[in-house]
Amino acid sequence: MTTSIAGGSSNLHYRLSFRQAKGCRQASWISSLKFNGCLRNEISWSDGLSKLLQFQRYKFSRSTISKNWKPLGTRKVSVSSCLRDSTVKYFDFAVIGSGVAGLRYALEVAKYGTVAVITKAEPHESNTNYAQGGVSAVLSPSDSVESHMQDTMVAGAYLCDEETVRVVCTEGPDRIRELIAMGAMFDHGEDGNLHLAREGGHSHHRIVHAADMTGREIERALLEAVVNDPNISVFEHHFAIDLLTSQDGPDMVCHGVDTLNTETQQVVRFISKVTLLASGGAGHIYPSTTNPQVATGDGIAMAHRAQAVISNMEFVQFHPTALADEGLPIKPIKARENAFLITEAVRGDGGILYNLDWERFMPLYDERAELAPRDVVARSIDDQLKKRCEKYVLLDISHKPREKILSHFPNIAAECLQYGLDITRQPIPVVPAAHYMCGGVRAGLQGETNVQGLYVAGEVACTGLHGANRLASNSLLEALVFARRAVQPSIDHMKSSSLDLSASNWWARPVVPSSLGSNVMDNVSRKTREVRRELQSIMWKYVGIVRSTTRLETAEGEISELEGQWEKYLFEEGWEQTMVGLEACEMRNLFCCAKLVVSSALARHESRGLHYTIDFPHVEESKRLPTVILPSLVKNNTWSSRQLHKQVIF
Repeated sequence: MTTSIAGGSSNLHYRLSFRQAKGCRQASWISSLKFNGCLRNEISWSDGLSKLLQFQRYKFSRSTISKNWKPLGTRKVSVSSCLRDSTVKYFDFAVIGSGVAGLRYALEVAKYGTVAVITKAEPHESNTNYAQGGVSAVLSPSDSVESHMQDTMVAGAYLCDEETVRVVCTEGPDRIRELIAMGAMFDHGEDGNLHLAREGGHSHHRIVHAADMTGREIERALLEAVVNDPNISVFEHHFAIDLLTSQDGPDMVCHGVDTLNTETQQVVRFISKVTLLASGGAGHIYPSTTNPQVATGDGIAMAHRAQAVISNMEFVQFHPTALADEGLPIKPIKARENAFLITEAVRGDGGILYNLDWERFMPLYDERAELAPRDVVARSIDDQLKKRCEKYVLLDISHKPREKILSHFPNIAAECLQYGLDITRQPIPVVPAAHYMCGGVRAGLQGETNVQGLYVAGEVACTGLHGANRLASNSLLEALVFARRAVQPSIDHMKSSSLDLSASNWWARPVVPSSLGSNVMDNVSRKTREVRRELQSIMWKYVGIVRSTTRLETAEGEISELEGQWEKYLFEEGWEQTMVGLEACEMRNLFCCAKLVVSSALARHESRGLHYTIDFPHVEESKRLPTVILPSLVKNNTWSSRQLHKQVIF
């Protein structure tokens, strides 16, 4: 059977073939496409993604958000949006995630209905808050949308969706102006205009920034607006467990999400007309990542279990320059929860990379030297480290004026100074670290997915903008543009939907394992932390910056075995399929995302962008296709890949 798929908003058209496998258990691999299970009806991809699958169906003074943050708690909502049962809540819109995508979307849809913003920790604890460099946008007369598009396509190794790239680059400047109107304060030059920085891969100065804490400043402005909006309720420390879905004829429909209040250990069910998934990435499948602790791939895993299409998961961006603690004059007392990022803008401002013999090496790898795209720089550093058996390289900006360094990079300067390093005089020890997922939940031009009522924005989404490698500072831009584009279709869907007050009873409830006792729970937690470290080690060893088929297959086998051992341990300890706990559910999602990355990497028989394999070291034009993981139509036999609750039966 052969089916044509037009890639949503993409100009790329590609064909896929698959065979009916006995029992729908075999996966077929054609042109970088993997199918988990078999499709029983023809697939169509028209009208974007909404009908995708038819199948059987800052400065220091203004950057104090993390220090001065006061918990919002759970603000009261109107009687019409919430029943008396505190464990069931009804809203027009449910937003999972409190980064730039989730908050920007919430502020717009709140004009039309009640909104629940569900966040895993404090609202500011998101990847947005850790974004240093800035937001790229065409704001200079000497720049152009065409130039920004070309830089994006080149960085993305021409796997980008051209229509998506044009939309984002065209609409980006207006999204920046909206932030400024909302009170976001970006740096200005002596001429009074916005100061525009330049980063690797960009041909122009187009990075709007607030020193080296841009994400924090954007988060501050958005959170301030959210707090003042009476239609938005923020639910802190609510960990999203699984999306609530049902089958409606040929369509999968999302009705909300189950969450775990990690402070009260109570399961809270949100029933909503529309759900936006804006939960960020999955950096913690690796041992060293610039992502905060909350980035455990929860959204991607939930969407996969809910039958959403996943795409391009092999493209994991390793930021070339995270602070290498081993090279600091004073070592940190304890290991960091996440790696400290040294922004791309340091190289954009003239920073130079050296090995430990003070030999500049980037010109040996790429004519763009330190301004080459991140995938090139990360591989070059990786090659230097392996050839020289060293643990870090040096990034030197000390040849620049001291005042300029401290003005542009105050946060980095302060962090390094804690450990005896003055970046105005000394080089910064750096090493690559997992940074950004270019793949995720497949989205159309309005953030729609193949699951009705479910929209995605931000790092959790695969819109086609980044292709095989994200251009520096395009991530916040993408989040802003798609959060805004998802608004109108969400409103339309909300207005055409109704809340069934009996809907809460359609699914079995997850159970908090209090009956197991503290000793068992302590053992489960300890075992889960060990397994998490082991999974991360496997991913770094076999699925890192440079890959091979043998190493990927080894990773696939070891992950499967590790997951089986962990699940066996859980259930022998009395854990049940419907039980939920923060550490266990995070582990479940990490396993799911790790397997998606490995499967996608095995499917791509070429080296393109962030995916480099020694077995297929060249770019193959015939393989310039997205990698797609379609929903499984058979019950998966692992806990990480199936929903906890039973599907509704009408």
